[in-house]
Amino acid sequence: MKQYRLNRLFNAKSNRCFDVAVDHGFFNQPGFLQGIEDMRTVVKTLVDAAPDAIQLTLGQARHLQEIPGRHKPSLVLRTDVANIYGKELPETRFSLMIEETMLQAVRFDAACVCVNLFQIPGAPEVHAECVENILRLKPQADYYGIPMMVEPLVFQPNEKAGGYMVNGDLTQIMYLVRQAVELGADIIKADPTDDVSVYHKVVETAGGIPVLVRGGGRVSDREILERTQGLLEQGASGIVYGRNVIQHPNPKGITQALMAMVHDGASVDEALTKI
Repeated sequence: MKQYRLNRLFNAKSNRCFDVAVDHGFFNQPGFLQGIEDMRTVVKTLVDAAPDAIQLTLGQARHLQEIPGRHKPSLVLRTDVANIYGKELPETRFSLMIEETMLQAVRFDAACVCVNLFQIPGAPEVHAECVENILRLKPQADYYGIPMMVEPLVFQPNEKAGGYMVNGDLTQIMYLVRQAVELGADIIKADPTDDVSVYHKVVETAGGIPVLVRGGGRVSDREILERTQGLLEQGASGIVYGRNVIQHPNPKGITQALMAMVHDGASVDEALTKI
């Protein structure tokens, strides 16, 4: 049954997926709301741009699912919330799962659920909580036939990067991706490596589980398009970008540019003409 929902996520022509993540408000962090203050307008703009999926929380999924018609992006439902994104780690850290996770996913007609697997310097207990969350979620995902996207995130030290910048170390990414696969992920949402040319090793580590690459912090149009092209050439099955879309002055244009690369094999220069 999971394949039915995977068919809604992955484009039939390219067998790839572009998921726009707009779940940042879940994490109670100053600065995360830039570009997404008015979620009704944001979701409407993204639906008009027509990515394959939009990643939302329970509280915001209604803005997508209330839109009438069959031809709209699929819902990827964020299932966990954490407090580990500031410049300093709080004394008490957590990564908590929403209750009745899969029943709520069914009620909202989600095509996929997304759960974190953090590796944070100085916070091993949060990693343990993430593993527990995934272990509880896995049998529910299998029972209800909803794909489980695991998001292995290797943090730089919080004081250096504020807890939300990509650590592009190949070895650390590979080990955490492998753990996500061992825990039963149906889809992997992983960091990009600093050296894009070695990303095929991350894809190989996933052992056939589709790898979608997260975007990280906001960069120039050419940089994000060149990175995307390199990652796709290395075997990535798609992308999950947030700030590089929602903080862009033309969210629809950058979405269509990225969709052209992901599904049509457009070059960087060809994609730039769509922005």
